[in-house]
Amino acid sequence: MKPGLAKGTRDFTSQEVSRRKYIINILQKNFELFGFQPLETPSFENLSTLTGKYGEEGDRLIFKILNSGNYLSKINEENWLNKDIKKLTPQISDKALRYDLTVPFARFVATNHGQLTFPYKRYQIQPVWRADRPQKGRFREFYQCDADVVGSGSLWQEVELVQLYVKSFTELGIKISLQLNNRKILSGLAEYAGITDQLINFTVALDKLDKIGREGVVKEMLEKGIPEAAIERLDFLFQQKDDALQNLQELKEKFQHIEIGIQGVNELEFVLSSAMALGIEKQKLRFNITLARGLEYYTGTIFEVKAEDVEMGSIGGGGRYNNLTEVFGVKDIPGVGISFGLDRIYMVMEELNLFPEHTMIKVEYLFAHYGEKEAIEALKLINKLRQRGISAELYPEAAKLKKQFTYAEKKEIPYLVFLGKDEIQTANVTIKNLHSGTQQTLSQGEFLSDLKKIM
Repeated sequence: MKPGLAKGTRDFTSQEVSRRKYIINILQKNFELFGFQPLETPSFENLSTLTGKYGEEGDRLIFKILNSGNYLSKINEENWLNKDIKKLTPQISDKALRYDLTVPFARFVATNHGQLTFPYKRYQIQPVWRADRPQKGRFREFYQCDADVVGSGSLWQEVELVQLYVKSFTELGIKISLQLNNRKILSGLAEYAGITDQLINFTVALDKLDKIGREGVVKEMLEKGIPEAAIERLDFLFQQKDDALQNLQELKEKFQHIEIGIQGVNELEFVLSSAMALGIEKQKLRFNITLARGLEYYTGTIFEVKAEDVEMGSIGGGGRYNNLTEVFGVKDIPGVGISFGLDRIYMVMEELNLFPEHTMIKVEYLFAHYGEKEAIEALKLINKLRQRGISAELYPEAAKLKKQFTYAEKKEIPYLVFLGKDEIQTANVTIKNLHSGTQQTLSQGEFLSDLKKIM
């Protein structure tokens, strides 16, 4: 049987790997410029660490790992006959692949907080896994590139993360719309509509506006038991103006007697006005009142990044999660973080042709293989090239020159180097430029000292 890829996964060619590294290098450089330090966590966590942190929908998408050995030996027969998934799952699985990088980070902080200096800023670039339905820009295995800071409730952290987003995407050449909201505003809206007890259902439905449209959101809210009168009271959500600060001012009027809503408006107003004062263009920042990012752990500002000029889901997102470490027994460690979606960023850059021509490091020189003695001399010269940071290789066998030419052309190697008996006797090399077809003979000393001129 022909082997195939697991659904929702991909192989990456050398060009794709090089382009991904190009993106990662820009992000990593900016993370470190902003004072973030690297961290890596295991690819799998205890299932109990992950469950209950992403909402009901997120929990369903966690990849569980079956216990080793006879994992059926400990299951309860009644649960098995009743097909009770909730009770069966912890009996056959106690580990799971990480769903994101934020919860493992919170677990790390909770277990190491005594040794950390706060505020603690970390960045993390690692794969995550979700049992999602694969589609364009959505995979079951994908990389996240996160930057988080914990131990500070200051809104200046949010302002810095806005700057980090804008700087990074500007260097990648991607025009973005950075959408912001605040979970306190969403709580205020729920209170305004009299549906505080249905906050989660309300925000999960609202977050799908750009996917299923206004009718779809209203339909889902009704299906979740949200009264029609409450939905009508929230109709203004679907009629927002382009001016973020103006929308916030109008929201203040509706929240006159709703304390949590006013807090959210004031916080977001500070972040937006401060970012603009630091020179970030007004049109890049958008207050999106329907943005909810259905994760239950966000408590304040929430971010989402959309690429302009291309049809794609969000290419970044995050928010403040002041209570996250509390579930691990450690209180009063506020946090805020953002994530860059590497795979979607790659797709955007590919579609808009934003990658530089030479992201991939290619072999510059292929040495023709004439035989054992010549190969030794060629490898001596190749070693000198490699010491200078120049990629070179020897064709692996003494094949016909036509075959060696074809190999060089297919690998897009620009120079073919001949080091036969005559060249060895005279301490020369003959170099053929495979693009122009020109050929020149130089002493080995001239060749090594004049590489830039040749290249």
